[in-house]
Amino acid sequence: MRMINSFLVMIALLASSCILSEPLMTFSSSLNQTRFQSLTQELRCPKCQNQDLADSQSGIAKDLRTQIHFMIEQGKTDQEIVDYMVARYGNFVLYRPKYSAVTSVLWMGPVAFLVIGLMVFVFVVCRNKKRRMGETS
Repeated sequence: MRMINSFLVMIALLASSCILSEPLMTFSSSLNQTRFQSLTQELRCPKCQNQDLADSQSGIAKDLRTQIHFMIEQGKTDQEIVDYMVARYGNFVLYRPKYSAVTSVLWMGPVAFLVIGLMVFVFVVCRNKKRRMGETS
């Protein structure tokens, strides 16, 4: 009987720790809640490789969700919140970074590598073809 009581207490403690792990966020309006959901899906977790703030369970993601909630309730605009996050964590925090000279390598890099690869392939094929033609003569 004592073992069952201990087991039930452990389950209750575990359940309460899961419930209390992240504070329940209340919003002053449904618009603020919608903005919060949109922003947390639009911003990337700085610790995780490819997760948005809404899905990440890392400590920094929880802190940033709390920060976004606080800023929304203070009346900050979405752009002000995004600018704050970019100033603090860099363009990495954006899922769709703005096109600039710094990010142009990210946007144009794959195309440039494909073109260079095709040029090298054509050069090697043509050189081998000339070499074979020279060997048969």
